[in-house]
Amino acid sequence: MTEKTDLYGHLTQLGSASPLPASPEEAKLERVPNPQADSPYCVRFTAPEFTSLCPMTGQPDFAHLVIDYVPGHWLVESKSLKLYLGAFRNHGAFHEDCTVSIGRRLTDLLEPEWLRIGGYWYPRGGIPIDVFWQTGPAPASLWIPEQGVPPYRGRG
Repeated sequence: MTEKTDLYGHLTQLGSASPLPASPEEAKLERVPNPQADSPYCVRFTAPEFTSLCPMTGQPDFAHLVIDYVPGHWLVESKSLKLYLGAFRNHGAFHEDCTVSIGRRLTDLLEPEWLRIGGYWYPRGGIPIDVFWQTGPAPASLWIPEQGVPPYRGRG
């Protein structure tokens, strides 16, 4: 048990009560060592109920986020990711800014081999907005499934 304590002893949120951060900037994303760093694989996080606020009207915006990454030496600790994404609830920003900011912050923290984020936003003003960002070409030798979110069709 000591070995795991040494690996994870720096975590401040997992295993304890952690309030939702007031903003994405205040949120503390945490990482843990990747025990399988010698083997390429893809990790997927899906946040089907992501919310933020329109910076102009203050009205809520909703998205289905899909984050895929090929880890290097680090993994994101999932509770810290959940709290970070939840911190956008009271954050005013356009869809593009939210989506790209999340991708960049994760990339800065994890230094992954590859990362992509798809932000599938529900209509605002009658127009759905989908935002996609990635760090570069996907690794050719690794199976990375499609994100599986169909384009918005409404009642169509």
